[in-house]
Amino acid sequence: MITVNGLTVEFSSRTLFKDVSFVINPNDKIALMGKNGAGKSTMMKIIAAEQTPNRGNIQCAPDTKIAYLPQHLLTEDDCTVFEETAKAFGQIFEMKAEMDALNKELETRTDYESQAYMDIIERVTELGEKYYSIEEVNYDAEVEKALMGLGFKRSDLSRSTSEFSGGWRMRIELAKILLQKPDLVLLDEPTNHIDIESVIWLEDFLKNKAKAVIVISHDKTFIDNITNRTIEVTNGRIYDYKANYSHYLVLREERRTQQLKAYQDQQKMIVETKRFIDQFKGTYSKTNQVSSRQRMLEKLEIIEVDEIDTSSISLRFPPSQRSGDFPVLAKDLSKSYGDKVVFKDANLSIARGEKVCFVGRNGEGKSTMIKAIMGEIDFDGHCALGHNAHVGYFAQNQASLLDSELSVFETVDNVAEGEIRKEIKNILGAFMFSGDAIDKKVGFLSGGERTRLAMVRLLLQPVNVLILDEPTNHLDLKSKDVLKEALKKFEGTLILVSHDRAFLEGLADKVFEFKDQRVIEHFETIDEFLERNRIEQIRHLDL
Repeated sequence: MITVNGLTVEFSSRTLFKDVSFVINPNDKIALMGKNGAGKSTMMKIIAAEQTPNRGNIQCAPDTKIAYLPQHLLTEDDCTVFEETAKAFGQIFEMKAEMDALNKELETRTDYESQAYMDIIERVTELGEKYYSIEEVNYDAEVEKALMGLGFKRSDLSRSTSEFSGGWRMRIELAKILLQKPDLVLLDEPTNHIDIESVIWLEDFLKNKAKAVIVISHDKTFIDNITNRTIEVTNGRIYDYKANYSHYLVLREERRTQQLKAYQDQQKMIVETKRFIDQFKGTYSKTNQVSSRQRMLEKLEIIEVDEIDTSSISLRFPPSQRSGDFPVLAKDLSKSYGDKVVFKDANLSIARGEKVCFVGRNGEGKSTMIKAIMGEIDFDGHCALGHNAHVGYFAQNQASLLDSELSVFETVDNVAEGEIRKEIKNILGAFMFSGDAIDKKVGFLSGGERTRLAMVRLLLQPVNVLILDEPTNHLDLKSKDVLKEALKKFEGTLILVSHDRAFLEGLADKVFEFKDQRVIEHFETIDEFLERNRIEQIRHLDL
């Protein structure tokens, strides 16, 4: 369907990847994997015709439609959410309008034998064939289903796009892409800004409705659930596996084991050959054999073994004073913004050492509750931190509070105490800061880099209450594992908001669900809650 031919991308002296070729077939669901900087996003941009390679090309049929959702974008704010999303069908509406206009013109013209009249007939016929071949669709209903599946309420559809954050505008763009039913959908970290319910809807849409898909994601559960093929970008080349992510990990380890054995065998052969050359150099009867072996070594291609991160970082939060029995308490708590009620008469009691999760669609009040607990907003009712509660708080805006003049290393070194200071470089490496990056000033970091740095800083501070609001949005799979293991060993109280199901697994033994202006307490683990609700969501979500 779509052929990638000999892609090569070079930056000055560095080759990102070289002579990469593969075919994208109809209904392929491909996970594009590789460490940060391997070239995944660059390859996706080239396929989307957003970037040009040094060499190579993308071949596809003329009518092939490729849709691309990058990590960061903004829609124009000149219309409502519904109107912006309906632009997905703009070409169809334009086709119908042109056809109607031409038919109306034919009704009034009398130059039946002229070339101009024949041209109009030909154009109307061409448009008609395309238009009437399109499956009959209730476009308004399709727009509404897509938007509500991605977390919008019906009342949101008539609001201006300017009223929504970048994350919500990203959803509008995603809805437009899905409604166009392209031959290939390219998604770069699509789950970063959507809640669990919307991720479930998106999974089911991509599996059951989309054609070919290529996705870059650090959400293990998401890519496992939707993909049937994994392409790994590493060492400037690719490896193509007909397997989802979990199976790919097994196959990759098998491949590396084979590579390592071949490398060791080759190195043994090289040593033996050099020994032969050294032993018989200058021996007349062995001259031809020595020359032959020397030429062979000169032409020999050294087997490369794929890079693998064998470093093992085990983080444990510094010890902190013991908190009171209930470090977080809320009674009859209500919050409204004007006429909009976020939640009312909510009650929370979180005991010392409990690990709880806040779940619910975006906009239902999870982050608002956290702000109330932290005393950042006004509210009605009672909400307070308990005796001796030392809180470590992570939200997306924490990154903006970092000192822009400090380096990455200094930012962490300033809060680290004791033996952990010896591990700062390793810890930063686990969160994708390595080499010269640790000396970079905070002011020159991207938003995602600042967010990761704020997380590292938090991990090194002594606290007995941790409140984390979407901590994994800018973390890769390794960083998530490091953070998750640290949270498992954390002996204090944890309040966690996340849409990453693989990350949440095993981390919370109680769930507070935010839904329909209420906060509902569930005495079950997050695993039990998600399993039960996935079944209910699939039953009720209309694809």
